[in-house]
Amino acid sequence: MSQPLDPVRDHVRGHFTEAGFDAEPDSASVTFLGLERIEVLRFGPDRGGVAHYVTLGCSRHPMVDPTSGVADPLHGPRAEVVLSLLTSTATPGLARSLAVVAATPAVEGVVLVADALIDLSAPLWDGASFTAVLLGDSAIPDLPLEAPRDPVRFLAAVPVTQTEAAWVRLKGAEAMRRAWLDDGVDVLDPNRRAAQPG
Repeated sequence: MSQPLDPVRDHVRGHFTEAGFDAEPDSASVTFLGLERIEVLRFGPDRGGVAHYVTLGCSRHPMVDPTSGVADPLHGPRAEVVLSLLTSTATPGLARSLAVVAATPAVEGVVLVADALIDLSAPLWDGASFTAVLLGDSAIPDLPLEAPRDPVRFLAAVPVTQTEAAWVRLKGAEAMRRAWLDDGVDVLDPNRRAAQPG
């Protein structure tokens, strides 16, 4: 039994309405063979030039560790992916890449959680130097669902380069975040340089 997405959509729209986004979000739909459609909503840009992309579709079903051997239609974590980026550069292909990230639980049995590194092994958008995303907590609060379903979590996805992805695997997500802070790296900048943990 799939989970209706209208409450998730309303929750996300409510969050951005409170944040001052009055306009309806742009929407792109991506369909992968054998999977249900993933939608990507785009809010903004805001006055600071930041656009916010939110997937809609990952949370239809709970994410299940493939080693468990049991697909539970009710119990298990649910998530959607949020990516915020300055609109200083065109990012064709970004919506599809986000949909790929949102589809990884269904395709590869990956459970999306904070500190997870999702490597697409291809540019996140045409011409991008980023090939992966590092997941973390976002500003969108969890959406409680009717019991016994787990709430929907909204995970922030930060684009990372191949070099940064290697450092995350070696030293961990927090080391990468500290390096960004120490180096004054703006992770919202689509043209930013890579940082390296010391």
